[in-house]
Amino acid sequence: MKYAIIAPAAAGTSADPAWISGFAKHVEACGFESLVAIEHAVVMSHYSSVYPYASSGKMELPDDCDIPDPLELLAFLAGQTTTLGLATGVLVLPNHHPVVLAKRLATLDRLSNGRLRVGIGMGWMKEEIEACGAPFEARGRRADEQLEVLAKLWAETGETGVDHKGEFFSFRSAMCYPKPVRAGGVPIHVGGHTKAAARRAGRYGAGLQPLGVTGDQLAALVALMHEEAIRADRDPAELELSLGHMVARIDLDRAGRLAEQGADRILLATTPTADLDQAMDELSACAQRLGLS
Repeated sequence: MKYAIIAPAAAGTSADPAWISGFAKHVEACGFESLVAIEHAVVMSHYSSVYPYASSGKMELPDDCDIPDPLELLAFLAGQTTTLGLATGVLVLPNHHPVVLAKRLATLDRLSNGRLRVGIGMGWMKEEIEACGAPFEARGRRADEQLEVLAKLWAETGETGVDHKGEFFSFRSAMCYPKPVRAGGVPIHVGGHTKAAARRAGRYGAGLQPLGVTGDQLAALVALMHEEAIRADRDPAELELSLGHMVARIDLDRAGRLAEQGADRILLATTPTADLDQAMDELSACAQRLGLS
């Protein structure tokens, strides 16, 4: 089992260089696999969109909470760590142009010696996505094309480059270097709770990160991901499943139950606190319970 720690955005400390550096170094020292950064380019002080993971329909984070750009944050932390995996969870894909994103992700992956994993999602806040210039209702169809563009630009294309002509993006003879460390490109894990997310993970992803889904619904999504992978002539056994839990509550028994549901990785949310010592103590206790180094 792999254990990842979600950077504690709710504590308002992710943009404090000393705090987040100390936190990331301790995550690495405790033996956790990776540190995960969330994304919101903007948060509207008033929005009509419904947050699907809370009964209130509203995001738990304050509107004015520090949410640094995840790729800039991970690039900064790459220089503060040596073995810690660096991940997004999730990058709001509609907010990004895939040609620029391909270069940013490949650069971060190379400079971190292949430590990058990218969790992507379609986003739920219509107002944010439209502020970034993308059509909200077409974001799923556009995302499929974005993932195709990333794969093309990361592949070895020879001296002539690569062409793409799609509904949303078009280019000819494009050369994008550096390439990611791994031959297949940066691993992309699809976040979401829908059948579309599961199908997208099967077609394009390295795994699925379902949110707020358990039991039979979770099993159905995983089965759908595997079926879609087979249809795309991909090996479903190579796809990972990442499930969530709390740092303060996880133990080997609970991890075992998640493993029985197919989890390969557990994403752990910390208790929000601006006290770095308290945050580090919680991580240390968790690592001890899980038998990490």
